[in-house]
Amino acid sequence: MSNNPFGHSISSDDIKDTLGFVDSWEERYKYIIDLGKDLPALPEDKRTEDRLVRGCQSQVWIDEQMGGDRVQLAVDSDAFIVKGLLCVILAAFNNKTPQEILDFDIEGYFEELELMNHLSATRGNGLRAMVARIQDIARKAA
Repeated sequence: MSNNPFGHSISSDDIKDTLGFVDSWEERYKYIIDLGKDLPALPEDKRTEDRLVRGCQSQVWIDEQMGGDRVQLAVDSDAFIVKGLLCVILAAFNNKTPQEILDFDIEGYFEELELMNHLSATRGNGLRAMVARIQDIARKAA
């Protein structure tokens, strides 16, 4: 499974702290895009129709497996900004138990980051579709 640092050495609190120090949204976007560069590519054989997230402007794939009682996520996208947004989500959800994923206040997290205010409507809908897919994975695993 993916060896990405999100949900391991990079947490949602780390993302909030870092973005709290960045004043302009241009710099915040740059940081989010840079996060995506730390995301290992999803192998081609995992880029299948059943892993594709519906409702996203870009192509997004989410693969999961259980590591003990924790959900391990591997993700990828064909758009740099979306890879970064996936990292923001993974920091909150990856390597967590299904219940921790379901209990996490993702809307509150996005509000703290002021994320939805600065994304286009289609990107915001795509972000919510990615979250919904992961929450569905957690419900099925619970």
